[in-house]
Amino acid sequence: MIRILGIDPGSRITGYGIVDTDGRRSVYVTSGCVRVYDENIGDKLKTIFDAIFELVQDTTPHELAIEKVFMHRNADSALKLGQARGAAICAATQHAIPVCEYSPTQIKQSVVGKGNAAKTQVQHMVRVLLNLPGSPQADAADALAAALCHANTRNTLNQMQGVRGMARGRFR
Repeated sequence: MIRILGIDPGSRITGYGIVDTDGRRSVYVTSGCVRVYDENIGDKLKTIFDAIFELVQDTTPHELAIEKVFMHRNADSALKLGQARGAAICAATQHAIPVCEYSPTQIKQSVVGKGNAAKTQVQHMVRVLLNLPGSPQADAADALAAALCHANTRNTLNQMQGVRGMARGRFR
């Protein structure tokens, strides 16, 4: 089993979700949110870094899946999001965990089936796919969706490598 930590970065709320996957199915491990109340940017980033660092120490994930920054309308928001991402990535890489990045559209497409899905649709599908008794908080659901997206992508790439290997063997 591979343990994947998904992160939905935010300067006020950073969601996290962990799944174990064997390539065929994914199993829920834990999820939650890091809530940041600090006003100073340095303190905010330290809070995110410390929380993710401790989470990684406690849960020992093998890989990190994180949402890429996108700029919709507000450049300041994108910069803050990028800083929060950086803090989370640095916390994971302190434990030598490889990082994989996915766009919000890729994550939604992988979990819901359409790239412009609403947060409630993501929450619903995460609940269904992981057989949870209730819907996780929106930021935690987005983080779990990132982890599931990575599990799906990883499985597809592994299958493609297997097919390529089989094809090479046949034509030698």
